[in-house]
Amino acid sequence: MALFTAWLVLVTCSATAGLGPFRLSRAAVVALPFAIAALPLVFTMQGDIITTLAIGPFTVTISAEGIRRFLSIMIGSWLSVQVALLLAFTTPFHDLVDGLRELRVPRILIAIISFMYRYLAVLADEASRMMRARDARSALGTRTSGGTLRWRATVTGRMVGSLFLRAYERSERIYAAMQARGFEGEFRHLRARALERVEIAWLVVILALLAAYEVIAFTWLPHQ
Repeated sequence: MALFTAWLVLVTCSATAGLGPFRLSRAAVVALPFAIAALPLVFTMQGDIITTLAIGPFTVTISAEGIRRFLSIMIGSWLSVQVALLLAFTTPFHDLVDGLRELRVPRILIAIISFMYRYLAVLADEASRMMRARDARSALGTRTSGGTLRWRATVTGRMVGSLFLRAYERSERIYAAMQARGFEGEFRHLRARALERVEIAWLVVILALLAAYEVIAFTWLPHQ
């Protein structure tokens, strides 16, 4: 019930932001496969045994508490990705960095986030150049198949390794150029601004609502 309430709030926020009510829900599905890492909880948690499976010499039990915990982790991960997507879709990157700076987030963390955002373009550019070079050196064949799966995996692995080395070397050159131009570990831009009173008030209101939600979720809403 508590997770369902959180999902309804996200649907409302998504619709209010003009993204559509279910866009976040669809986009966040990509995070569900990573929740499989919590699957062993189904077999290791103590609780009411639902069934017992014999797999060769091993015997595993499936408990109701394990299934409940696994579903909670999976749905919680799905909702967390939706929150991150809502922030990314509605907040420009520079405003996000300014907000983190005003909230006194450590400068080193802000610098890491800023570099990661900017070097994504470097990585994409290097990948595009490698693909163009490969196409320029390749002849168009008459067959639709480009080799066996093992051969494709080998070629892809080599391209990824080469891409990493090329992007790393280029990023080193970019950083050296930034230092030569007086970079001191903090990105500055003309649109930098402090948090306004209205934004601070909204922050306090949202924190109060989150605190109230936690109290209600663990006090009155059923979570068993």
